[in-house]
Amino acid sequence: MATNEAVRRIALTGGIATGKSHVRARLAALGVPTIDSDTLAREAVAVGSPGLARVVDRFGRAVLDATGALDRRKLAAIVFSDAAARGDLERIIHPDVQRSTDAWFASLPPHHPFAVADIPLLYEIGRDRDFDSVIVAACDREIQLQRVMKRDGLSEADARRRIEAQLPIEDKIRRADFVIRTDGSIDDTDRQVDELAGQLARSR
Repeated sequence: MATNEAVRRIALTGGIATGKSHVRARLAALGVPTIDSDTLAREAVAVGSPGLARVVDRFGRAVLDATGALDRRKLAAIVFSDAAARGDLERIIHPDVQRSTDAWFASLPPHHPFAVADIPLLYEIGRDRDFDSVIVAACDREIQLQRVMKRDGLSEADARRRIEAQLPIEDKIRRADFVIRTDGSIDDTDRQVDELAGQLARSR
């Protein structure tokens, strides 16, 4: 699909619970167009969708709840303990997410200097090549672990398993064009985002 070349394509990524959602929300509050791949992924497996049918074909009806919708917790328990299953799920969902993301960028009016797509598995699925620049939201591994345990109600072992299912955050930092550290206060994170947004707007 043809893209709007006037709008710079920026990817936002990081690790689980490293602050991507907050960074994206701050960018949106500053008037930057943003899109969330997690939202697109949920839409790709909505009730009645071909994506959900493919998920059921691969994983069985046990991953559905009583209403026929995808039970994300049940599916997560499977894919975070089985790398092959996780790869199968990614091959089902990510093509739809990519098409929706490309269509969104192409639809943006050209007066925007840049727009941001939040893509958690950007490097893992090789999509970094599709973007002009990459922002990584990063924090210390121990902080990340505590956030995952608190946010998702997981044991330390399960939280570590989910973190380790992704490329190490240190590797993502090395490959990034820009890094936002989220170890400190919200105000500190916001300051970094504000400065970066200004830098990207000026470098059009």
